[in-house]
Parts: sequence; structure tokens; C-alpha cells
Amino acid sequence: MEGDFIKINHWLLPLSWLYGIGVRLRNNLFNLGILKSRSFDIPIISVGNITVGGSGKTPHVEYLIKILKDNFKVAVLSRGYKRKSKGFVLSSKTTPMSMIGDEPYQMKKKFPDVYVAVDKDRCNGIERITTMNETKDTDVILLDDAYQHRYVKPGINILLVDYHRLLIYDKLLPAGRLREPKEGKKRADIVIITKCPKELKPMDFRVIRKAMNLYPYQSLFFSTLKYGNLKPAYCGEDRTLDSIRKEENILLLTGIASPKQILIDLQPYTDNIKSMSFPDHHQFTQKDIEDINKTFAEMPSPKIILTTEKDNTRLFGMEGLSDDVRHNMFILPVEIELMLNQEEEFNEKIIGYVRKNSRNSILAKAKDDHKSDNGNNIRNRTRTISFRNN
Repeated sequence: MEGDFIKINHWLLPLSWLYGIGVRLRNNLFNLGILKSRSFDIPIISVGNITVGGSGKTPHVEYLIKILKDNFKVAVLSRGYKRKSKGFVLSSKTTPMSMIGDEPYQMKKKFPDVYVAVDKDRCNGIERITTMNETKDTDVILLDDAYQHRYVKPGINILLVDYHRLLIYDKLLPAGRLREPKEGKKRADIVIITKCPKELKPMDFRVIRKAMNLYPYQSLFFSTLKYGNLKPAYCGEDRTLDSIRKEENILLLTGIASPKQILIDLQPYTDNIKSMSFPDHHQFTQKDIEDINKTFAEMPSPKIILTTEKDNTRLFGMEGLSDDVRHNMFILPVEIELMLNQEEEFNEKIIGYVRKNSRNSILAKAKDDHKSDNGNNIRNRTRTISFRNN
């Protein structure tokens, strides 16, 4: 059921109260305009969450890339968590993972024609993308994990909420895993309940809609995980999930925030699943490699190792993996699928916003404004591109 992965450390609630004071103060400074949020003359879509940990940001950003890339030049701007570089970095096809982080590296590898950049200062990152010769033809910028980065005012703010960790049941850090109070959800234009079980009943959707208590201007969508064919990490041929036999043993090797839904989704194929879980964005060590080799060697045959695309970016190239591990390791591609036949509605909202606020449309509007203002300089006025006004 929803909220079933939530664990509250009640003894830490006093610290959560203090943390909440600081977060509310910061949000109020932005709400009052004391801290400034900047708008940009380019469509910007932010994807993020309120909860610490995995809510499926990367597959949702990849979904946005897929529906936009054929008609628009897309750029993704991320913080580049745990990268070994500083400042703004524009990735190329040869940029190593250590310079941009595992998630941006994965996206660049899957979508080589999309601009992927990292910068902790998102305003600076946007300015660089829109002015650099290499990227100034960008039509839309996707901000990865930027819901709390309020120095940028996106045109569409997408909030992801894990079905198993609904924020309405959670508490602030450190007692729970909320980065900010539940009221922060009101900044979202679109809310997506992610990682939903495929067998949800109509009553379940209605209960969640009521519990989320969204405003009329907010759209609610539901998504579930969708898996592609198993791809060999080192050698061999693709396999379908259906090719997994009941007697086959699986070692699920993950370094993501929440692998539990993957475990649940694999259970119909085999009951023989062993999970080897590391923290999110974990940098594998030689000790980890030894443990992986030992754990897999002790499992009875037939057996395979499954890992995620993100984990493979950090595992690939590591020395010391046994031949047995390499010959039996497969990547489990994860995508998202919108439920309740909402795909067309969602796609139209996103594509319509980008098309209406594309640079060509803005330039045309700017010329009309310039004429009507009898020579007033349009460049000196602030423009807000807002999804809610469309």
C-alpha cells in the first residue's frame, strides 16, 4: 500500500522541528521576494522531489527527453552529484563519469545528441547553455533534481512523489525523509505519483487523489516502472524478462535509494532473489568487488546478476570482477509508463508549453511588444514564462 516504506524515527522529531524552522524561513524569504527567483527567456522544466532518496527522477527526465528531442533541441542541467569536478561542465561523448556524475553520464550515453551539463549554480548553468556557441541553439532546458533550487523560476515545476513514500505520511529530516514541509507541494504545476504497482484499482487512485489534496491549478499523474530487455554488461546476448526461469537465482546488485519496487516487480519471474544493496550513488571499492564475487560464487546455479543502468556506469571498468560475474551480469533498463491512459494528456501539456514558449515565439512576441511600446527596450524588462498562465 502507499506509504508502506516509510519509517519515522520519532526520537528525532525535535530536531525535525528545528530543521523545519530553517526551511520555512528560507521559503518565506523567496515568497516575499527577499531572496530572488530568476526567470529566463527559454522554456525551463524542473523535475524534482521533496523526499530524500529515489523517486525516479532519472527515468522521468529521460521520458521528457524522448517526447521532446525529435522536435526541439534539448539540454539537461544537473548538479552532478558526487562528481570530481567544479563549476560548469558541458559533457561530450568522451567526458568521463567522474567529471559529471553517474546520472548525467547515463543520460549523455543514452541520448548523445542532447546537451548534458552540470553546475551547482543553476542560474549560471542556464546562462552558459543559452550563450555558449556550442549550445545556444537550445530550445528547452530540463533541470534535474531542482525542486528546492528556488533561485530559478521554471515554467513547469514537476514534483515526483514515490507511491511507497507519500509525503503526506512522512516527516521532516532527520526523523523522516522530507527535505521541506509538505506544503512545499503547492509550488508544483504537475505532481506525479511514481513507482505505482501495476495492479492498482480505481479506488486506490481515488484515495490518493483525495489524500494529496492538490489545488485546482495542479495536474496529478500516476506512473509505473517499465522494464526493457536484459542487456549484457560485458558479453553475451540480450534476454527478455520472460526468459528468466522459476528455478533461476538472481543477485540484484544496486546502489540506488530505493530498490524495493524492483524486487517486487521481479518476484513473478522467480522467488530466488538475493539483494545486494549499497547506498545511492555508491562509489564501488575493491572490497565491494570482492564481496560481489564471493556472494555470487556462493549462489547455486543457474544464476545471473541484475543491476541498473545507473549502477553499471559506476561498475563498468572496475577491475577485479570474476569471469563468472562478468559472463552473467545483465543490465535491467528501467523506464516509466504513465497510467490511466494519461500519456497523451501529459505529453500535450509538456510539448504545448515548450512550443508556445519557444525562443521563436518569444522573439515574435518581443517584436510586437517593442512596436506597441514605441521604442521601449524589451531587453530591460523581466519576462516570466509560466505554465500556469498558458
